[in-house]
Amino acid sequence: MPKQYINPPGLSRSAYYTRILSITRPSRLIYIAGQVPSDERAKPVHVGDIRAQYIAVLDALTVQLEAAGATWDDVAFRRVYAIDVPAFVERCVRDDTVPVPWARERPSPSTLIGVTALANPDFLIELEIAAVIAD
Repeated sequence: MPKQYINPPGLSRSAYYTRILSITRPSRLIYIAGQVPSDERAKPVHVGDIRAQYIAVLDALTVQLEAAGATWDDVAFRRVYAIDVPAFVERCVRDDTVPVPWARERPSPSTLIGVTALANPDFLIELEIAAVIAD
């Protein structure tokens, strides 16, 4: 599906997100609810380790994308909720050893939001995504 990744001149650039993603053809939208770092029984995993929790969340979202017939290349937007924003930025965003499932040269737009609590006090992070695939 044709997509245009746009980072307008005069604005800062990031390797973690693109400022604008324009979809130019008819498509199907996929919204995936916030994913927390939990196992199949909804129990927290990797308690106290935001990096490991982030990777677990990305893995769970990969499963959900595949179930919907999509991939990370189809993700049009990511929204991250973090209990500790500086820790997330340092251990997940700036750490190039964190495996990301999307193409680093074409990251989707993303918003990072600091929150005071998530559904379980052991959850340090939650991600929700939207994807677009050809209709």
